[in-house]
Amino acid sequence: MEDIEFLKKLCMCHVPSGREYLIYPVIEEAFKPFGDIKMGRLNNIYVHKKGNGKNSIMLMAHADEVFLMITDISENGFLKFKGNGIDAKTLVSQEVIIHGKKDILGIIGVKPPHLMSEEDRRKSITEEELLIDTGLLKEEVKAIVNIGDYVTLKRNFYELLNNNVTCKSIDDRAGIAAMYACAKELQNINHDLDVYFVSSCQEEVGHRGAKIGSYEINPTMAIAIDVTFDGGALGDSDRENKLGNGPVICIGPNIHPKFRKKLMDIGKEYNIPYQVEVEPGNTGTDAWDIQITRNGIPTLLISIPIKYMHTSVEIVNMEDIKNTGRIIAKFVEKIKDEEVQELLCF
Repeated sequence: MEDIEFLKKLCMCHVPSGREYLIYPVIEEAFKPFGDIKMGRLNNIYVHKKGNGKNSIMLMAHADEVFLMITDISENGFLKFKGNGIDAKTLVSQEVIIHGKKDILGIIGVKPPHLMSEEDRRKSITEEELLIDTGLLKEEVKAIVNIGDYVTLKRNFYELLNNNVTCKSIDDRAGIAAMYACAKELQNINHDLDVYFVSSCQEEVGHRGAKIGSYEINPTMAIAIDVTFDGGALGDSDRENKLGNGPVICIGPNIHPKFRKKLMDIGKEYNIPYQVEVEPGNTGTDAWDIQITRNGIPTLLISIPIKYMHTSVEIVNMEDIKNTGRIIAKFVEKIKDEEVQELLCF
């Protein structure tokens, strides 16, 4: 399967935090040629590709996406909601899917500008002011939807110019696609390290799958794969990350320095482009929780630059995904069992 086809399949799944089992069939189909697959009690998905040595590496990318939850059904059938990780401004005029007794389509409308007062036009939009309209009356809605039902953004997958793609939930399905690219590179490689590909659960609500998976596997070392802000227009002006310039390798206290340097050396050796960013504190990713599991796990964070994070039109570059998988695969291929202790020793 081509990487872009797999990413599309992943992004078209609707997988709010806590419902990661919904994406399991897609991951199982793609990864079954590479190793043994199982799902954990809280929906972590594990793929184990055996190596020849006694050491192991865990690669982790989260499967869940940002979401809304229904809080009330009003008299006129509109649905009130609370969101997780989504700015209210980005929800105006969006299509959503309400996951009730069956999936139903809704839209989040807003008052037409003709009917807005001058004050309405000036003020920012809050989540409390927004409503989901399904077109159904209250009693019809109540037959399908309950308080607490999940809602996810609806958006098709589109190919843009210059090998860029856009969809919802690319954060962090791009990371899973990078693991898939890595697995394909390693399929016929005789490597020492045991490799665990983990699609983690509930990252968006506190990196819970990272805690569980790290404790269960207890790998020798680990790499978290996530997305990071681009540095262009409407991006983070404090970063220099650019789409198409390769994966972004993080530097900071969350990151093991010798492990990170070795990965960079391999990138240079094989002419795999990469970028660098600095995070002096919490990386806000699974890497933060992996590092301090049990007696400590040497950890890296490799990120794919993304535009418009946590919206329905996230954009990444397919070459960045492929190069993320490739640089990790080359690391796994090159590291011999007898080198690991020296590599991870400060």
